[in-house]
Amino acid sequence: MIAIIDYDAGNLKSVEKALQYIGEEALITRDHREIRNADHVVLPGVGAFSVAMEQLQKFELDKVIEETVARQVPFLGICLGLQLLFESSEESSGVEGLGLLKGNVLRIPKAEDLKIPHIGWNSLELKNNGRLFAGLEQEEPYVYFVHSYYLRAAKEQIVTARAEYGVKIDASVECGNLFACQFHPEKSGRTGLRILQNFAAVTGGSR
Repeated sequence: MIAIIDYDAGNLKSVEKALQYIGEEALITRDHREIRNADHVVLPGVGAFSVAMEQLQKFELDKVIEETVARQVPFLGICLGLQLLFESSEESSGVEGLGLLKGNVLRIPKAEDLKIPHIGWNSLELKNNGRLFAGLEQEEPYVYFVHSYYLRAAKEQIVTARAEYGVKIDASVECGNLFACQFHPEKSGRTGLRILQNFAAVTGGSR
C-alpha cells in the first residue's frame, strides 16, 4: 500500500488516481499508524512553503516523515513535497524545511521572455542513473511543471534530472530510498506513469 500524506496541501486526488491507474493501492491519510504501515509513502503538495511546514508540524507529520525516511521506506516528494525535504526556501524567509537533504529553494529569476510561475511541459536532462527514470523511451523526456521556486541541491551526486527555465533547475533527486520531483509525474502522461511505476517497484527497509 502507498500512503499519500494529507496535510491540507492539495493535489492529493490526482496522485491517488494516477497510482490507482497503474494498479497500486493508494490511501490518502494523515494517520501515523497507516503511514508507518505503508510500503511506500508520497508527499505531494502545492502552496506556500511556510504554511505547509506549519501543517506538517501541526499534525506531527514531520516526525513521521523523518522516521519513514530513516527506515529506508521508499519515499517520494512531489513539487512542494520536494521543496519541503530541503533546508529552506526564499519563499518563506526564516522558516526551516525538514532538512532531510542539503540544499535550498530559490525563486526563479524574472526575465522578459519567461512567465512565472513556470507552468507547462519541459524536457529533462537525465543524470546519475536515477531509478525513477529507468526504461523511459525518450532520452530527454518531457514532464509537466507548475512552480515559481526551484531547487539548488548542495550535492551534485543526488541530482538525477535537470530542466532549464531561465536557470538550471534540479528537477529530481535521489538519495537512498528518498526520491523527489519538482515536476508532477501524475500529470506527465505515459512518462509520468512510468516514473510512478518505477517508484512503486522500489523495495523498502524495515517497518
